Amino acid sequence: MTLNKQKHTKIVATISDKHCEPEFLQALYDAGINVVRINTAHQTPETAITIVNNVRSVCDCLAILIDTKGPEIRTKNIVDPIKVKTGDRLFVKGGDGQSGEGTLMVDYDNFANDIPVGGTMLIDDGELELKITGKVGDALEVLVCNDGEIKNKKSINTPGISLELPPITAKDKMFIEWAADNDIDFIAHSFVRNKEDVLAVQDILDAKHSRIKIISKIENTDGVNNIDEILDYSYGIMVARGDLGIEIAAEKIPAIQRKLIRKCVERKKPVIIATQMLHTMINSPRPTRAEVSDVATAIYDRTDAIMLSGETAYGQYPVEAVKLMTRVALEIESSKDRRNDLPVPRLDNEVSAFLAEAAVLAANELKVAAIVTDTLTGKIARYISAFRSPIPVYAKCHNGNVKRELALSYGVQASQIVSKKNKHKLVESSLLDLQERGKITEKDTVVYVGGNFGVGGGTSFIEIASVARMTKEKKSSKHITTEK
Repeated sequence: MTLNKQKHTKIVATISDKHCEPEFLQALYDAGINVVRINTAHQTPETAITIVNNVRSVCDCLAILIDTKGPEIRTKNIVDPIKVKTGDRLFVKGGDGQSGEGTLMVDYDNFANDIPVGGTMLIDDGELELKITGKVGDALEVLVCNDGEIKNKKSINTPGISLELPPITAKDKMFIEWAADNDIDFIAHSFVRNKEDVLAVQDILDAKHSRIKIISKIENTDGVNNIDEILDYSYGIMVARGDLGIEIAAEKIPAIQRKLIRKCVERKKPVIIATQMLHTMINSPRPTRAEVSDVATAIYDRTDAIMLSGETAYGQYPVEAVKLMTRVALEIESSKDRRNDLPVPRLDNEVSAFLAEAAVLAANELKVAAIVTDTLTGKIARYISAFRSPIPVYAKCHNGNVKRELALSYGVQASQIVSKKNKHKLVESSLLDLQERGKITEKDTVVYVGGNFGVGGGTSFIEIASVARMTKEKKSSKHITTEK
């Protein structure tokens, strides 16, 4: 049996227009990335399209995810970083004035009215803490609690205080429409609090007749508490631990991470673990052991994907960081105890879920090289992924959008269908294509999951046989057939 040893856990890498040359992206792809993330908080449509074009010149299998700003507050109008020391006092206000000389401007006009005196204000993922000591006119007076510097467009958190921020900013709407026009694969919407926030994004996509999939970023208490309704309307979620770790006590984050992964696996939806996974590698060629353990824990917890932010956007060792993540993934995947796999419920007599579980069980019990499936929407591949098979899952897709959507699903390697003829020809052409690409050999036994009723007819059978038998002797192979 011949198998290409490849990781099952997917890697999302953040890319900036400052460093997005095709040669660089090719190196990252060769190192193991599956999805490119574009953070719109730091991009314009003009700079973002450069990244998109360069990514597509490298590989049509790399998915592109844009990250919206979402309902958050950031510093604004800072030309040079403002250096502050413990005990300094500043005035913080919303509006269009200039930051500097003791005044800090933020992009929320009602900041002084909605934030109570006595609260805490955290800047740049908690790097700088300010205590709100009073209100003077249209500004809040704050006391600096630790030395640091305040840079432009950095996040501001107010733990324990819920603000009535709109779910979609003007810039978000512009970028969501831009994403639809440019056939982007995913929108990761920031600070999702409830289903209404997801539906606000979906309404814009529907108006553009776009099939872009929504990834809800969970980074506040409301998002954690409302995760079930959020998952009802989302393709998947991202656990954004930077802001989440500010809104919620840091010691609670590991348990919340595990809970959110479990929710996604149960719902058969992809989940990304993000923020500071290899933060040290922004400036160092080697990570800390704690960072390696953090990556490993996410994989042990059964996440679909892990994400790099500054490490690849502006770090000094981006390719090395991706290679390190890939090595950790390969090592941990090979040592996972299947007794710790998460239960994946079958709801409403789902035929696809039953066949997905049966395929993975058969692959675990028999000497099988791979699970192969053809899919119109990606649903059966995502279902198989949820059962976390230790062997590769090859999904043959009818279009490139679905192929790229599966770039976030654990263990799934997607490619486009060469032939769209009758069922047997579809099976044959899919297997021969995988054989030609060195994924399987004709002697390998594979589990094929497909449908009897043509494209769009739903998943209805499992076939277990050697590649040679399935491509040459269709009638002699074993079947498990269920009608839908």
